[in-house]
Amino acid sequence: MASSQNSNSFHWQLSEFEGNDFEIRGHTLFFVILIFAIIIITTLFFLYARWINKFRSPSTTDPIGGSGSVHTPPPAPQGLDPIFINDLPIIQYTACSDCSSTVIECCICLGIFQDGDKLKVLPTCQHSYHSDCVDRWLRNQSNCPLCRASLQFDLLPL
Repeated sequence: MASSQNSNSFHWQLSEFEGNDFEIRGHTLFFVILIFAIIIITTLFFLYARWINKFRSPSTTDPIGGSGSVHTPPPAPQGLDPIFINDLPIIQYTACSDCSSTVIECCICLGIFQDGDKLKVLPTCQHSYHSDCVDRWLRNQSNCPLCRASLQFDLLPL
């Protein structure tokens, strides 16, 4: 019985799986070459577009951006004039003996005011800060760090 199963087994022929008879003719060869050419041309186009964008001048604007101008002016400085910053009044902090429970701090550096600290008082809102902290802030900003009151109108001549 075992011999009958061995005689009926399927035998593979290696010649059926060899690629000797594999041929691409006519339209198939044309379409394969056409697809590869399209892939290569598309790849080269995208590489060229990236290369052009990399070296494009930053001063030119995209017409889609909506500004319409070719050159945009640089942004105006945000901070205050150093002369105005130096003219702000400086006071020396002294702790209130009756107000021992209240803690007053600089909202820029979050440091608690100590006796003898030099503070600057902003004229518009009367908020106080460490002198060094508010000087650095006002070089970059033109408003109070706490209430955002503008200090620009103080610069106008009377």
